[in-house]
Amino acid sequence: MKTVAEVSRLTGVSVRTLHHYHAIGLLKPTKCTDAGYRLYDDTALERLQQILLFRALEFPLKDIQLILESPHFDRKRALEQQITLLTLKKEHLEDLIGLAREILQNGANKMDFSAFSTEKIDQYAAQAKAAYGKTPEYQEFAQKSQGRTSVETQQLHKQMMSLFAEFGAMRTSSPQGEEAQVRRLQDFITEHFYTCSNQVLAQLGEMYAAGGEFTQNIDQAGGPGTAAFVCQAIKAYC
Repeated sequence: MKTVAEVSRLTGVSVRTLHHYHAIGLLKPTKCTDAGYRLYDDTALERLQQILLFRALEFPLKDIQLILESPHFDRKRALEQQITLLTLKKEHLEDLIGLAREILQNGANKMDFSAFSTEKIDQYAAQAKAAYGKTPEYQEFAQKSQGRTSVETQQLHKQMMSLFAEFGAMRTSSPQGEEAQVRRLQDFITEHFYTCSNQVLAQLGEMYAAGGEFTQNIDQAGGPGTAAFVCQAIKAYC
């Protein structure tokens, strides 16, 4: 566990910003001590990495919160976008360095301003944002989340984790026999987030067992191996 000051030193994010993220429900501490100190574990730090990733893609905080709280969030896709954007920024800096060297050596005789253009970067960032906003699941999720308070969001998260805890209690049985529990999960997602077709559910199942924050949270709720069991149960159901 790390204190808010230690997280600030580690990440370069100011304590004030971390407090703000907590206040709006974007990044909650893992726990708060009786003295009021915020403490963050590795899962919270992983979420902070994802937040900073989307900030680099120039996403507004409210959009980042919607994306990260969506059960359909694809971390691999987000990382691929970050790599592309950083590569574009690297190329932009190299162009500026090359121009500065040319001016130093030859003087500013050539009036070329193309190296200053950020058109590629801006265009890619806009496309990345549009890609999330255009999916039917995201649009429906944004609509259903509109006006939802952070307390209500936390309550929904607890309810979903309770469903996974129930899966955990079943994980020693055959996943082929848990159709009713899978249907409850599917109905819950449809009611509170977006229409969860069998195709979407199958994708979610793969994501649950793929490692990272999803797998950690599900295994924490239901015990080790719960995420893999849920994935197998969803496969059998679909």
